[in-house]
Amino acid sequence: MATLRLTLACGPYDRTEALRDGVVRPEGIDLIYVPIQSPPEIFARMVSNQSFDAAEMSCAHYLIHRGKGEFPFVALPVFPSRMFRHGYIFVNASAGIRTPQDLEGKRVGVPEYSQTAAVWIRGLLADEYGVRPETVHWYAGGVNAPGRPDALVNLPEAPVSITRVADRTLNDMLAAGDLDALIGARKPAAFGRDPRVQRLLPNYKELEQAYYRTTGIFPIMHTVVLREPLYKEQPWIAESLYKAFVQAKEWCLAQMRFSSALRYTLPWLHADLEEMAEVFGGDPWPYGLEPNRTTLETLVRYLVEQRLLREPLALEEVFAPIMVVSE
Repeated sequence: MATLRLTLACGPYDRTEALRDGVVRPEGIDLIYVPIQSPPEIFARMVSNQSFDAAEMSCAHYLIHRGKGEFPFVALPVFPSRMFRHGYIFVNASAGIRTPQDLEGKRVGVPEYSQTAAVWIRGLLADEYGVRPETVHWYAGGVNAPGRPDALVNLPEAPVSITRVADRTLNDMLAAGDLDALIGARKPAAFGRDPRVQRLLPNYKELEQAYYRTTGIFPIMHTVVLREPLYKEQPWIAESLYKAFVQAKEWCLAQMRFSSALRYTLPWLHADLEEMAEVFGGDPWPYGLEPNRTTLETLVRYLVEQRLLREPLALEEVFAPIMVVSE
């Protein structure tokens, strides 16, 4: 039987390198891997034009639109992007913000209100510090360049103050004092260059490790989606791709752990690997539904609490079922 040619758009990650270079080949698939550095570009092209057969996708955007029953994609329980976000709350040093609680009543920039990173940060602020989203004045726009792709705009069904910014960058507004704080997935360009722009939680790594030890949550940013008509016609594709993603991640970790030389330009790579093993135990980057149930259910809860979802979703209904038998 001829193999199926299939396009996949995804970031150029180490954990997908083996897929990108053909070291790992999905069963029955001739994979054309399209590496794109900017996740919003991937999302916008997939949402607007269905430009690829499969693609990396904002997890929040996927859940919001599957909840509305209007998204022609189905997700695999594969999560190519995860990131702790305690270190992504930036403040203007003159704004009088010394603790997270001081964000109440302040002007806070965000790339897009429904961005997955922003959802996690608002959820963290609410759970850990009691800061509710409706107590903040939100300004949505580009962090280091004006504007955002319109394909990813989702507004909450609640009276939240959101002002769109089109003619300036949030970075410039934060540095000038026209914003008090900024959250999201990208660091403002002024951070590290302009002393007026600082992290609210400079000990973020310590806080993130404590957060993981307490909650077991390593926040998921992105999933991988298939065009739903393709999935319904040939559902085996989901399992084939899932297995390949797992194999690629295992290959990546094996290369990283090779001890005779440093694979990456990180002087203390092996010390970091030892620390990672101590904090996370076995697999630091699990795929599959069950190992990620707490994390995904927390994200769904945040989407409901932030009025981006009307009601909780059953995870089994929005992720493709995967049947892989271990040898």
